[in-house]
Parts: sequence; C-alpha cells; structure tokens
Amino acid sequence: MLLTSFPAGPLQANCYAVAREAGAGCALVDPGMDAMDGVHAVVAEHDLRVEAVLITHGHFDHMWNAQDVAREYGCPVWIHPADRHLLSDPMAAISGPSAAMLRAQFGLENIPEFTEPADVRDAVDGAVIEVDGLSITVDHVPGHTPGTVYYRVDYDGPEPVSQVMFSGDFLFAGSIGRTDLTGGSHPEMLHSLRERVLPLADDVVVLPGHGGQTTIGRERVTNPFLAELIDGTEA
Repeated sequence: MLLTSFPAGPLQANCYAVAREAGAGCALVDPGMDAMDGVHAVVAEHDLRVEAVLITHGHFDHMWNAQDVAREYGCPVWIHPADRHLLSDPMAAISGPSAAMLRAQFGLENIPEFTEPADVRDAVDGAVIEVDGLSITVDHVPGHTPGTVYYRVDYDGPEPVSQVMFSGDFLFAGSIGRTDLTGGSHPEMLHSLRERVLPLADDVVVLPGHGGQTTIGRERVTNPFLAELIDGTEA
C-alpha cells in the first residue's frame, strides 16, 4: 500500500493520497487550500492516477481545491449529502465573527466563486468506494459538521496495522474537532465518538486533518474526550 501526505494552505490541513502501489489509481483525501502543487508533486513522484476525491467534511480548508482536482483529473468528488452544499458555499459553515477573523488572519478577503464539481457522489454511512483495488468504507460521524465522515481502508503492508482511518477534523492526536461552528453539535460529537471510535481495534492508525498521526489504542488511553466516555463521566 502507498500512503503519502502533505500539509496545505494557511491552516496546514493534511491532504492524503492512498493507492495500492506506485503506478496505480489513487484517492485524494481533502485537497484543501493551496493543495494543487502538492497534488501534482505526489502524482508525479509516484506515477499515480487520481480516480477519486474524498472529502471528510465541507470546511474550506479541506475542500478548497476539490473542484480543481476533479476538473484536471476527470474524477468524482465524494462528500456526505449534509455537507454537499458547502462545495459551492464553503463560508456558510462559518459564523459571521469567525468568517471575519479568518478573512483578516489568512487573507481571505477575496474568496473565489465556488461551484459544484461535475460529478459529486454521496459518501453516505456504510458506502464502500472502490479505487483500483482498494475498498474504502465511509462512516458518518456528525458533530464537527452535520456531514462529517471518516474513511477506513484495510492496511496491506509490513506494519502490525489492521486499518487506516482518514479522520479529517473528527479525531486528532489528543483532541477532537471543535463543535462551536455552524452545524456543530457537542452531543452528536460525543455520540459519534462513543459509537464509531470506541469499538475500533487499537491497532487502527488515525491520519487526522491537522497534525500528526496516532492510533485508536493510544487515543483510548491519552485522549481526554475518549477517557471521559470510557469512564462514563462525559457532560
């Protein structure tokens, strides 16, 4: 299995490429702001064919270049229906004060006009996305946004790992995604963590939308939000 990533844009969102091997078809996960140079570099270095764009949620730092990738490589974009409208209006997920702060801090005064890619497909719960020999499973985990999902793929490599999870802004090393933006819900986040994270095997590797990788086992014992769920003390 080939897995590679690079951080992109002012918020340093991780964009991932996953494929069976070099020279194969790949899926790109979350090509956000300023991701195109990194996408071109990864595709050229590993001789990849981009066959799908997978969006974990509709926030701009994770989908900004999705249309560009889809147009250039002629591939579909997968996103949960609850976040699909953000493909054409990403700032709808950010409140007025937060939007003003982001515009000032990251130079977003002139936001381009967004349109949906030509081929948008529903990343609904339980769907399996086939990409040149890889079967990628979708799990719907609302809380950060109504349409947040993570993607799981069985790991085929030398490490003692059963699966790899692309968690977006749902689960980080030592933390979870914020729930105070438009569409966020802390109760839904806790439910998603309880039902969709705690049952997973400890050896599942988590590749988050920001920061470094972790494992379910590590988060089970070090992440305070999971610890509260395990102890039954969550708010």
